[in-house]
Amino acid sequence: MKFKIKKQDIVDILSKVQGLTGRKSNLAITVNILISTTDYGITMVVTDLETGFEGQYPAKVESHGTIVINSRKFYEIVREFPSDEIQVNEIENHWIKIANKTVEYNIVGMNSEDFPETPYIDDVEFFSIDSGVFKNMIEKMIIITGASDEKRAHITGIYFEIIHKDDKNIVRMVSTDGNRLSKIDQVYKKDIKLPREQGIIIPKKGMNEVVKFLDSVGMVQLGIKNNNFIIKKDTEKIIIRLLEGDFPEYADIIKKGASHAIHIDRNMFLMMLKRMSILSSDNYKGVVFNFRDGKLFITTINPDIGESKEDMDIDFKGDPIEVAFNPRYFIDILSVIDSKKVIINIIDEEKPCIIEGENDDTYISVNMPMRI
Repeated sequence: MKFKIKKQDIVDILSKVQGLTGRKSNLAITVNILISTTDYGITMVVTDLETGFEGQYPAKVESHGTIVINSRKFYEIVREFPSDEIQVNEIENHWIKIANKTVEYNIVGMNSEDFPETPYIDDVEFFSIDSGVFKNMIEKMIIITGASDEKRAHITGIYFEIIHKDDKNIVRMVSTDGNRLSKIDQVYKKDIKLPREQGIIIPKKGMNEVVKFLDSVGMVQLGIKNNNFIIKKDTEKIIIRLLEGDFPEYADIIKKGASHAIHIDRNMFLMMLKRMSILSSDNYKGVVFNFRDGKLFITTINPDIGESKEDMDIDFKGDPIEVAFNPRYFIDILSVIDSKKVIINIIDEEKPCIIEGENDDTYISVNMPMRI
């Protein structure tokens, strides 16, 4: 096997796949990249046994073959290589020479037959979504992280469903860790055809890697087939194995009911919570919110460190409400909302608190109160 590749054609993608090849798996070979030649260039494949990536890139192929090379070392060599053109040549016994006229590396490779097979996906019903929109949706879901508990798929995964209504279609994602829940919708016109799939659960760690491959402009294709979620972009595709399990019924959780709808400046509220969370610790995570006529008082008490308090004017009227929340959950939510103002929907000390951007009901997040 022998080919020449331009540094600029692969250095960026080699950087992006490090999250997959750097992840521990049951097979040591998954820290490597499988590189195969084609009539038009090379194909690179990586996998962590749950999420797989495959991409095709231009190259001058002198002789065909397949190699398996350490992902991290290959990336570092390409990144620091002094020339734009790099020659890769398999010598013997899986040794790989990477060189130009002045620089030469000889790296030990592995047998390509030991590399895990990637799923063969054919006849997929794809639909298009804006790449920037899809990236934004994922980012709003993966801020909610849960314990690595394989028995609770709804904690480690993102629920993905397509909803068909009389006047529109909706692509929806929902994420939860048991203490909070977020939902985001992308609305399609009714005449745009979307597949009729049941709801699926996609691993969060796989979606966390997907974000790295998504551009802020352009379109990507999404599909579901044989217990796999597929994202396709130009000559690249990512395949994620779905989680098995049931996602909790969330419709009642996101109902606002007869709540107080408090409009608050997003940035002011965010900075207030950041100040109040300074004294939080693993043992004392909660802060107390006091909603009274025209005021919100927030108090932090940590016996190991001290206490702090702050207040701000709000449009609240009615019986006082005293409730404790984890400020970090609010900070995570406020950090990904784009609106200048947010709406805090709160009923009482026991019901969930719903947060959404003003004039934007596509993204809703719910925080459960803590015991005072």
